[in-house]
Amino acid sequence: QVQLVESGGGLVRPGDSLRLSCAASGRTFSNYCMGWFRQAPGKEREFVAAISRAGSRTYYRDSVKGRFTISRDNAKNTAYLQMNSLTPEDTGVYYCAAAADYGSAPDRRDKYLYWGQGTQVTVSA
Repeated sequence: QVQLVESGGGLVRPGDSLRLSCAASGRTFSNYCMGWFRQAPGKEREFVAAISRAGSRTYYRDSVKGRFTISRDNAKNTAYLQMNSLTPEDTGVYYCAAAADYGSAPDRRDKYLYWGQGTQVTVSA
């Protein structure tokens, strides 16, 4: 089992930045690929970003490329999502998730075994 706890969400204005953290406990963090997903009210949960076990490969949905950066610190058992130039369309509950191996499909929810409880991000003027 891997327990994941997100933090860092909040209410911000368009153009602001936020940094989300995902603290992991349980099994060896470096054995898992990590992903961030988000869910807006009334919408499906969607992929945002993913990072490989050692952090050497990252993946992003098109709408966040150039604005969001996923990273991890295996020594601290923590994954991060730095979000810049936020827009109202980025509003939602953000979830981190852990996958033993997402293969060539880091954006597929069913590849992820463990999920956090989510942290709310609201972008509003």
